[in-house]
Amino acid sequence: METINWNDFEKVELRVGTVIDVFEFPKARKPAYKMKIDFGPYGIRMSSAQITKHYTPETLMGRQVVAVINFPEKQIADFMSQCLVTGFADEHGDIVLTAVERTVPNGTKIA
Repeated sequence: METINWNDFEKVELRVGTVIDVFEFPKARKPAYKMKIDFGPYGIRMSSAQITKHYTPETLMGRQVVAVINFPEKQIADFMSQCLVTGFADEHGDIVLTAVERTVPNGTKIA
């Protein structure tokens, strides 16, 4: 594992946002959803997330997620993903979202 310094960590814009819409994404190579996420002062951004094993569109609506918002956009099939939603792989390799214990304002940076 490579050691980084505090300045490196501060460059990563890990911010919280609220999922405001979720769509099926049948064109993705692996099962995924397209999500529209409100990051408050940082705007609304779209993301593709391979989280279909543990979540349905209904359970994602209104949920706060943690995402990296300063990566370049990434094209996935015919879709441009504008942020990277974070999570952890479970024992089967399926993604479990990074959880926010209490509601915080959209756009808040991880401390």
